[in-house]
Amino acid sequence: MTTLTTPTSSGAPAPTARQRRRRSVEGGWKQITINRAFLIPAIVVFVFLFVVPLLQGLYWSFTDFTGYSPEANFIGWDNYVQILNDPSMLSGLTFTLLFAVGTTLLVTCLAIPLAVQLNKAFVGRNVVRSLWFFPAVPSMAILGLVWSYILSPLPSGVLNTLLSNWFGIEAVSWLSDNTLARFSVIMVGVWAQTGWHAVLYLAYLQSIPQEYYEVAKIDGASPRQQFFAITLPLLMPAMVVSSFLLLTNGLKVFDLPYTLTNGGPGFATYTITQSLVVTGVGQGEYGLSSALAVMFTVAVGVIGFTQLRITSRIGRRFA
Repeated sequence: MTTLTTPTSSGAPAPTARQRRRRSVEGGWKQITINRAFLIPAIVVFVFLFVVPLLQGLYWSFTDFTGYSPEANFIGWDNYVQILNDPSMLSGLTFTLLFAVGTTLLVTCLAIPLAVQLNKAFVGRNVVRSLWFFPAVPSMAILGLVWSYILSPLPSGVLNTLLSNWFGIEAVSWLSDNTLARFSVIMVGVWAQTGWHAVLYLAYLQSIPQEYYEVAKIDGASPRQQFFAITLPLLMPAMVVSSFLLLTNGLKVFDLPYTLTNGGPGFATYTITQSLVVTGVGQGEYGLSSALAVMFTVAVGVIGFTQLRITSRIGRRFA
């Protein structure tokens, strides 16, 4: 049995089904090849700016490389042992984790209710939104310098002057006491980031259909019930993005504690990034700082993976 082909308008026979499938497969492979070709620049940049430095830092972490001499002697796990026995680096690791977790929890708990209020209609709403977003505009280094003057432990500090004039309270050692210094750095970080993340939640709130709330009102749901049954579950994607940004930025924080307290008093507000800069760049101990960077990278990976798993499970529960 022969297959009949009908002539096209140009007089050539129309392609058969087999020929059309073959051309479709060939066109698909060509498109896939072209799409993968566009990934080559990104892969090259990723390899040379991430993979190569990571492997190089891993190698240096087992050496006594100083950055000044081309020779690097293999010393095994000595750098890692020194880090675990160094109180300043352990203190930096402790405060970095405290700052990252503390700011993530506090900003999330404050930004969501703030976004709900900013989503309501009231006079001057756009101005209020801009004022809340303003602290995220200056850099953390500038905010640290400004707040170091406000929170100065001296009686001439702005906050101590107000407390003395209004309430008769003596000067509080905001930045010279270990506990108060940590509290102050975390509070400034929360103050600087709450408005930005509230705007992030606000964008997600405006995408929630109002019909959900109208149906809930008809069923007699209170505003509190609407928040926990509608708003909070639908904000889970925003919470995943916000908490991930807060956690990663908190783990690599450097400028705010450095300009606000310079890591003090003692090593109370010392951070991992400050240890990397001071040890590696300041003292020229690249091997030691590389070992610290490797340990920090592993810790960040574990924390980030755990955070994503937890938020994804919570999201599936609310879905």
